[in-house]
Amino acid sequence: MSQRGVRSLWRDFVKQPEGILGLSILILLIIATSIALTSLPPETFREWSNPTYWVRYPKTAEPAWVNFFSSSKQPEHLILQQPAVNEDVLGEFRRVIHSYTLDYSYDDFPNDINFNYFLNYGATPPQIELRVTRPDGEVFSLVRTTAPSPPAQVAVYRFNGTISSAERILRNTVLQQSSKPNCPASALNDTRANVLIFQVSCDKFDEGSRLLRGRYTFESSFFLFGSDDRVQKTELIIGGKVFGFMGTDDLGRDIWTGVLWGTPVALFIGITVSIFGTGIGLIYGVASGYFGGKTDEVMMRFSDIIISFPLLFLLIIIAVSTRMTLGLLIVILVVFGWPGLSKVTRSIALQLKTLPYVEASQLIGASSRWVMIRHMVPQITPYVIASVALSVPGPILTEAGLSFLGLGDPTVPTWGKILNDAYTFGAGARQLWWWIMPPGVMLALTAISFVLIGNGLDKVLNPKMRKL
Repeated sequence: MSQRGVRSLWRDFVKQPEGILGLSILILLIIATSIALTSLPPETFREWSNPTYWVRYPKTAEPAWVNFFSSSKQPEHLILQQPAVNEDVLGEFRRVIHSYTLDYSYDDFPNDINFNYFLNYGATPPQIELRVTRPDGEVFSLVRTTAPSPPAQVAVYRFNGTISSAERILRNTVLQQSSKPNCPASALNDTRANVLIFQVSCDKFDEGSRLLRGRYTFESSFFLFGSDDRVQKTELIIGGKVFGFMGTDDLGRDIWTGVLWGTPVALFIGITVSIFGTGIGLIYGVASGYFGGKTDEVMMRFSDIIISFPLLFLLIIIAVSTRMTLGLLIVILVVFGWPGLSKVTRSIALQLKTLPYVEASQLIGASSRWVMIRHMVPQITPYVIASVALSVPGPILTEAGLSFLGLGDPTVPTWGKILNDAYTFGAGARQLWWWIMPPGVMLALTAISFVLIGNGLDKVLNPKMRKL
């Protein structure tokens, strides 16, 4: 198609309301794809099915924006990774202090508190202290511990540790510091450390206002004895009941991350299968119609055999007998996706080969390949362009259906995989709407966008086809 033809096609296409609507949705999908590929950590894609990777995230947390529509402000899950760092030398050792400050203004206590630290040290293990300064000025010493001794003959030992509010020793330590003379018994009904830390002092306890709001500072001190000892990083996790834009699932996976990664996967599957399937169907149909006779008969019977296979049943058999991957699925969908278009292009080719300029080319000795490529394929291209758009949703929905049945690639975060996990964990019965709706809406929007684009192109290009 020439440059002038492309401009003319665009001018006619923008006059189609459904085409513009479909194109607008597609642009949003492309933006989501760009965000996924450029902004999301690659390990969130690779580790989607690894529960240990998502252990830092809350389980079945609602989206954070529900607080705007609720009378009570649920605590947001916070993962703090940028502390204020101070270091000083105290005699024969160094002290490294990591401080995290947060303003707690929610209407409920956090689910838990976890402090993760990553150390490199030599023969002498570092000592660790963790304390919190509350809005009322009280200071709770939470933990004093020593990192484990490194194995023998290890020059640099790398250790990752966690201090959790669920630990009994930390709970008892906080309980001792919370208990004061003349405290009402009801002040210590809940002895969880995450509650006691964020609760008003028991000597000022008011049953109508237990939560102490304000600024909290968590300060961790690391006493390092080796010159090469390092605190690689720390992070403070305040467990909440809401998180992110789309909440989390039962494994703590961020639904927003999964939906974003599902967008490039879906577009890749749909567009790849559509382009290759359409290309094969175009070439096969043109060749069949051009050569005619027994060649045409054999080629059409072969396409009938391909199209008669029950594709979903075949995919289920392959998925059960071997590990289904996205690459294998795309190949199968391409192999079985071209016969329908080939029959349409064959019928057009039968008309085209009787036109005078085609017969003239044959009379002057032009090769069959030259005639098909030069005279026939360009005439059928307008129909093929619309067909490419209309055939994109099919592979996407096929993959989603296969993944929903639990037969897709288990390592890839696709919309169908997210829906399968939601069904497996009973998200519908538990009314976990944020787990079900986003992937379902994305599937619907993607299918609708390409159907609208295809219909818009069809209205523009079909009049040209009727002139043949």
